[in-house]
Amino acid sequence: MSKIYILHENDEWTEHLTKRLDELKLPYEAWHLDKGIVDLTAEPPEGVFYNRMSASSHTRNHRFAPELAGGVLSWLEWHNRTVFNGSRALNLEVSKINQYTALEKNGIKTPKTIGAVGREQIIEAAKKLGKSSFITKHNRAGKGLGVQLFHSIESLESYVNGSEFEDSVDGITLIQEYIQSPEPFITRAEFVGGKFIYAVRVDTSEGFELCPADACQVGDAFCPVGEEEENKPMFEILEEVDLDLINRYEEFLQASGIDVSGIEFIHDRNGETYTYDVNTNTNYNSDAEEKANKYGMLELAKFLGNALEYSMS
Repeated sequence: MSKIYILHENDEWTEHLTKRLDELKLPYEAWHLDKGIVDLTAEPPEGVFYNRMSASSHTRNHRFAPELAGGVLSWLEWHNRTVFNGSRALNLEVSKINQYTALEKNGIKTPKTIGAVGREQIIEAAKKLGKSSFITKHNRAGKGLGVQLFHSIESLESYVNGSEFEDSVDGITLIQEYIQSPEPFITRAEFVGGKFIYAVRVDTSEGFELCPADACQVGDAFCPVGEEEENKPMFEILEEVDLDLINRYEEFLQASGIDVSGIEFIHDRNGETYTYDVNTNTNYNSDAEEKANKYGMLELAKFLGNALEYSMS
């Protein structure tokens, strides 16, 4: 029997989707790809396949899950199965350099960024960037891993040459201009089936390691979801959005082979918009959704159900 197959490495993140699939009485099977095989002598089962592999899998001791997922996706695509967030999407998920080059290629502005491998090269890159304030981040990250703010080369040198330095799992550290917003928040636009569903404003006053999802509560001590002031929710779905920006994001997703995504952006003091993250393993915050009566995982489950029905017709 044809079903929906979910490729992933985190049960806690995936159960929010499977609950919705259960509600809609849709057949599905979850493939946990921390370990496994790719049998190129066999054909994949019939159905539709949705990849939600995460760049942060190594933080859950699933170091090679993205590589295994890449092999599985190649196998599925070879056999012309219906795949959402396929190998092209995975290529962007695990590399911010790939994200930024793809965004810029599609006319979407990103912060000035230099990638470096090696401690001396990180310092050299910061000097080359020539900004009084800048951040470092991991090229393969998720959850804001490795994000540090610096206001001088000297403070960067102390960090890079000290015991607290944390290298990216792929060895590439990014040095990026610091975009200072007049207000302490970023915005994340959510897309399902390549189409916009809503945007959520995220309060960043507590720090960098934030993500607008209940899933962040699972073992992520630095993602303070739910710690909200009475009159100031940390995550809030917006009523008004820049439709021109949304249209450009939809065109970018189509050009990049991405079906499901959360795209994060920020405005500087001059109102200029910078896009800095494309998350193809997107999750959602239930408090914000309940207040707005909009539900990302429900929309995703419906999308996958429609795709399954179409594939069987």
